[in-house]
Amino acid sequence: MAYAKYKSLYAETLNSIRAEGLFKDERIIVSPQAGEVGVKFPESAPEKRMINLCANNYLGLSSHPEILKAAHEGLEKRGFGMSSVRFICGTQDIHRELERKVSRFLGTEDTILFSSCFDANGALFEGLLGPEDVIFSDKLVHASLIDGMRLCKAQRHVYEHSNLEQLEELLKTRTGRIRLLITDGVFSMDGDMAKLDQLADLADKYECLLAVDDSHATGFIGRTGRGTHEHFNVMDRVDIITTTFGKALGGATGGCVSGRRELIELLKQRGRPYLFSNALMPAVVYASMKALELLTESTERRDKLEKLTAYWRKSLTEAGFDLRPGNTPIVPVMLYDAKLAQAFSRDLYEEGVFAVGFFYPVVPKGEARIRTQLSAALDQAQLERALQAFVKVGKKHGVLGLSKEQLMNRS
Repeated sequence: MAYAKYKSLYAETLNSIRAEGLFKDERIIVSPQAGEVGVKFPESAPEKRMINLCANNYLGLSSHPEILKAAHEGLEKRGFGMSSVRFICGTQDIHRELERKVSRFLGTEDTILFSSCFDANGALFEGLLGPEDVIFSDKLVHASLIDGMRLCKAQRHVYEHSNLEQLEELLKTRTGRIRLLITDGVFSMDGDMAKLDQLADLADKYECLLAVDDSHATGFIGRTGRGTHEHFNVMDRVDIITTTFGKALGGATGGCVSGRRELIELLKQRGRPYLFSNALMPAVVYASMKALELLTESTERRDKLEKLTAYWRKSLTEAGFDLRPGNTPIVPVMLYDAKLAQAFSRDLYEEGVFAVGFFYPVVPKGEARIRTQLSAALDQAQLERALQAFVKVGKKHGVLGLSKEQLMNRS
């Protein structure tokens, strides 16, 4: 067999990843997603109850009883799966209903569903742009946007993260038939927000389409949770929003592109992940509609999340940890060294806190961290216990009160 010839090469690569402290272990969750979860690590170990600080379950809806009830209803009324792509025989009336509900929630003209936001971003650029067009993108946009741009033949110009002066210089000098400016709304690794009001001004000034991936914002950023475009009061000035149902909106799967009607219609004609992937399963459609209904009725979960986030950021800062600045539920605790981040995460696990170390290639080399994420499924008492664990582990590793330079030099 040919594989025998290459097996040692792959084994050496894996050993090299382990030696650099970059190997990613998977912890096995044996309970529903919640503020506390049952975890086995390694898989043969006994179950351990953990405070969960690393899920995208921002609003605590992943196991909400009304969401589960809606998913069951979808299964019972419309079946398990669609067994087809949308344009052949995979479009049910519920798919169009969800698209209309998303459009109303986000304040857009129309929406197209995908099996994930990764697929939505994979379809976006190739479906709308050609080699005579130009893309301007923030350096820290999500990997799915980067992959989507690579599939497209348009010219791409990258500006340093949130450096709007550099962006404007590019906008002044780089021309094309269609010009598109793309950014994350909330940057998933650092937890900061794009300066969307200023980006909208630049897009208007230089005649660019403005596109935002709001996956880490939809449902909880903004006064009523519509997203970063609501937060910055530019809801009518963003042309394209991509987002997911796999985070705050129930945490399952599915995503969409929402925006100007003609752009959405063109993606239905040209978006390859839309044309060649099965339609979203009915259970996810029903559950996603229920999530939007719950968010429209009340901002209680969003408001609770905001309070927990403020407490967590303030407490970690006062304890002496180096945090990325921001005001979102993504709160990275910076350690800068991959092996330290791995060890810190393992020690937190022993203290009953589930928080994973992030390092290259998920973040740039030398930018390792523990990315904590808050959820409305948590309560104050759980965060107080988690804080005690962080302080204990921080003291063990001697990282409290150190600046970025001191943390980087210790490694």
